[in-house]
Amino acid sequence: MTNFEKIDILLVEDSPYDAELSMRALQKKKLANNVEWVQDGADALDFIFAQGAYAHRAQNEPLKLILLDIKLPKVNGIDVLRKIKEDPATRSIPVVMLTSSAEGQDLSECYQLGVNSYIVKPVDFESFQEEVEKAGFYWMLVNRVPAS
Repeated sequence: MTNFEKIDILLVEDSPYDAELSMRALQKKKLANNVEWVQDGADALDFIFAQGAYAHRAQNEPLKLILLDIKLPKVNGIDVLRKIKEDPATRSIPVVMLTSSAEGQDLSECYQLGVNSYIVKPVDFESFQEEVEKAGFYWMLVNRVPAS
């Protein structure tokens, strides 16, 4: 990806299999051409806040959507969510937890921190792809956000 390509969706997922399914679902329905995938929470924070390896990334065009797993290496998804929602510059970016965790504590904590949606990943391929398509459709085409 070049420095000049606009990134619409950040996918934060440590499983290459789940990441591939998610990206295919979004591209199949033409919901996002520009998806950036990172595999851990530390890289997600670097990307979102244009620091570290992503210091060159322009922040003048905010992400339209962040799909965020909870169970991530280095920095877990709940801590990533906390940092996104604490910062006035990133607070309004829609964040959808796309996770295998159906634990009530995780669900409650994510909503207390300001998550926009919480989706438990279905186990089978077709259901998983369908859930990502529905989430992408809603957040990329139906939902409206204020102009930056």
